[in-house]
Amino acid sequence: MTDLNDVELAARLAEGAGRIALATRASGLLGGSLLGQAGDQLTNNFIMGVLRALRPEDGILSEESVDTTERLSRERVWVIDPLDGTREYSEGRDDWAIHVALTIGGRPAAAAVALPAKALLLRSDDPPPLTVAPARLRILVSRTRPPIEAERVAQALGADLVPLGSAGAKAAAVLLGEAEAYLHAGGQHEWDNCAPVGIALAAGFHAARLDGSPLVYNQADTNLPDLLICRPELAEPVRAALFASNG
Repeated sequence: MTDLNDVELAARLAEGAGRIALATRASGLLGGSLLGQAGDQLTNNFIMGVLRALRPEDGILSEESVDTTERLSRERVWVIDPLDGTREYSEGRDDWAIHVALTIGGRPAAAAVALPAKALLLRSDDPPPLTVAPARLRILVSRTRPPIEAERVAQALGADLVPLGSAGAKAAAVLLGEAEAYLHAGGQHEWDNCAPVGIALAAGFHAARLDGSPLVYNQADTNLPDLLICRPELAEPVRAALFASNG
């Protein structure tokens, strides 16, 4: 198994963790926050264990593991969200995801996002193609914390706001043509978007900070305050609307 390439390893990790999460939920033994905690821990243990066995020289940053400065000296660093959307997972919803990405020099180099409850797997070596955009734009936002910036952009562009669960689910919806943009402001961490961004960039979508600057990973401070993933032709109109609303 050590001869797996990085994307194949990411994909198998995301799929395997997804099966663990589904089985844990289907057991019916836990509910609510206890189910979420178990899902987080079990998926993280699986991914971390495999990476340490198969990629012992690589650094790892995972939401569910204690972070150390050791990774900052590594060129190759895996950025993991073993269960993105724990709330949605605990509530029995399907808009949660597993994120597995490898960064090289701070940029996503291999990525996979699994949406286990939807039986979907997206990977950076085989991203979905761009679809034809509808006449009226749809902008995805957090179902619990929709940013005011998105409301202003939607008003300026005549778009509809569509609330959805995890960051991975929202990014996947854009990649699959179920929406045209995902706009986030108010704070995330590297693990929230690294894998989705890796796939979006591989598919030719725009994925950057709201001001257009690139998303850089494996930083000492893991906070990433804002994000825009969208069809490439929408990046400038969205940004112009955003900056006009701030002006």
